Amino acid sequence: MRINRFFAVPAVMLATQFSWAQVKVDSKENLNPIVKSFVDEVNNNSQLEGMAYELLDGIGPRLVGTPEMLAANEWSAGKLRSWGIDANLQQFGTWKGWQRGTTHVDMVFPRVKSLAATQLAWSPATKKAIEAEVVVLPKVSNKAEFDKWLPSVKGKIVLMAQYQKIGRSDEQIKEFATPELYEKLKEEKAQAAKDFTAYVKNIGYDNNTLPQALENAGAAGIAISNWTGIMGANRIFGAKTSKIPMIDIDVEDYGMLYRMAEKGAQPKIKIDAQSKVLPEAKSFNTIGMIKGKEKPEEYVILSAHLDSWDGAQGATDNGTGTLTMLEAMRILKKYYPNNKRTIVLGLWGSEEQGLNGSRGFVADNPEIIKGVQAVFNQDNGTGRVVNISGQGFVKAYDYIGKWLDGVPKAVRSHIKTDFPGMPGGGGSDHASFVAAGVPGFSLGSLNWGYFGYTWHTTKDTYDKIVFDEVKNNVILTAALAYMASEDPEFTNREKRTMPKDDKGETIQWPEAKEPRRSSKDYK
Repeated sequence: MRINRFFAVPAVMLATQFSWAQVKVDSKENLNPIVKSFVDEVNNNSQLEGMAYELLDGIGPRLVGTPEMLAANEWSAGKLRSWGIDANLQQFGTWKGWQRGTTHVDMVFPRVKSLAATQLAWSPATKKAIEAEVVVLPKVSNKAEFDKWLPSVKGKIVLMAQYQKIGRSDEQIKEFATPELYEKLKEEKAQAAKDFTAYVKNIGYDNNTLPQALENAGAAGIAISNWTGIMGANRIFGAKTSKIPMIDIDVEDYGMLYRMAEKGAQPKIKIDAQSKVLPEAKSFNTIGMIKGKEKPEEYVILSAHLDSWDGAQGATDNGTGTLTMLEAMRILKKYYPNNKRTIVLGLWGSEEQGLNGSRGFVADNPEIIKGVQAVFNQDNGTGRVVNISGQGFVKAYDYIGKWLDGVPKAVRSHIKTDFPGMPGGGGSDHASFVAAGVPGFSLGSLNWGYFGYTWHTTKDTYDKIVFDEVKNNVILTAALAYMASEDPEFTNREKRTMPKDDKGETIQWPEAKEPRRSSKDYK
């Protein structure tokens, strides 16, 4: 199969289009000359937009096990090598092979309308388009009643998700409704969510087992609407079926079908979902390395996950983190030729399935882990970094504070710190290092609507990137890496005394976990 590795783009066009994006630094500030060179390079010769085009428009979504994920590994390694940085792909496991194709869903009765829909990741394809009546889950109160209804789904497409009465965001309702109406609608929405959760529990199933039960009963397909609460944004995760297509329909079209089915109009839809099941695929991390000149056995690691879910391009989760770390490596190589410690870039695979790439790196590279000075990880959207926690390391204030002093004031002035903080137990790849007792720090950024609008949704696209903010983060990352590399002291790994929880029991430091090295038993 052929996929586009990248698209070429005229550098002049990009420079013209984005020349206004600058990180303004006080000219009177007494910056270290190398850090000043980082600022000048980011402002005058940024490669971010060109790389974003190649990665997000050219390669696109990067779901583990897909050819596109491998293309992203190869592309990122190629970028590093083009800058004179050693790079390789480190395998940490395998995953079921799959490649997304086109999804076309149309209502064909009682009228004709094209629907906004996306097949879920790893969904089985339709060998040929299927046309079937749409039905909703029955109004029953227990498993026996539900199981009695189950055979009726044979040959039908089942709407399995909660019906949303109102498809407007809470923010818009709050803006225009009276306070009394806002509270009423908010309570109704919360109650509807509770009622649906209770319903699924009462019929004896969950989000994993219900699709399987419908499939086993002969359903022709399953449709959900995993709406975020933001107009136009649905989350796309993995299918829970093995033979029939499982699709997500935008809240507006899903609601229309639901009402029609509930009113007895017997709507029919036609699903043509093309995808390919491929052989088991190897899972890789892209690793770049600039060998240290004085302390090569000590390491500063720049960290971001390269993979994404594939409802959209994965621009802010985690294209922006990937671009930040690549650009930081480029300018470190260019302006910091005598790096004291070895600087490593880790672009992790399969973060979305449980930090598998970074956990694999930690498990497979004990000699590197033993010598890690610090890890800087970025993974929560396009915004400028505004938060750094000490992650539970007692002495983190001493060295993080010192390193931040070397960052331009215009960049560090936005940042709030929390020392010693609490160790991250999950959420992103710094947690893999923290669990191993390594100082791993999350560069937490302003969300720019991340969790409601772009996180794992159909709207996580190139146009959501704010490059001024990403440039800010490149300068921060490069400066922190430089300062950590130059620090005459090796970082202290002493852990804080952990507090007690609400039950009076001592909270435990997170446990280092083995990665999931295959998709067997993954749900």
